[in-house]
Amino acid sequence: MYNFKVKDINGQPFDLNELKGKKVMIVNTASECGLTPQYEQLQSLYEETSRDQFMIVGFPANDFGQQEPGTNTEVAAFCQKNYGVTFPMMSKIAVKGEDQHPLFTWLLKESKKNGGAEEVAWNFHKFLIDENGNFVKEVHPKILPNAPEIKEWING
Repeated sequence: MYNFKVKDINGQPFDLNELKGKKVMIVNTASECGLTPQYEQLQSLYEETSRDQFMIVGFPANDFGQQEPGTNTEVAAFCQKNYGVTFPMMSKIAVKGEDQHPLFTWLLKESKKNGGAEEVAWNFHKFLIDENGNFVKEVHPKILPNAPEIKEWING
């Protein structure tokens, strides 16, 4: 994962190499989805874990039902106003199709190699990365971010 560079929601470079030594949850997000309330659990999980140990990185995407139609500025304002999001949010990207971001291409290749999903199922699909930057597993969108299996992995 450390080979990828992305842009944060403000358009500034964000080098995933900066996350070395931390477990990371990468999640594609959307503001107008039935699963959007997961932002609350994501923020809670982020607040209750040490920044030295764990990081969440959100990637807004408009790939499912046009459920993230806003600009990066609108997405950032929505997340802050409605859920108090303080974990890093990146610029909108594509998580499927011809324009799929290379990070998600890599995540899905690793997932498939490990018997997991071959494509992003929907908004709030979660990908767990270990402290060495290696793919661990993917977690279906309907499984909440604070599910026991995720918390056990973070604290394990």
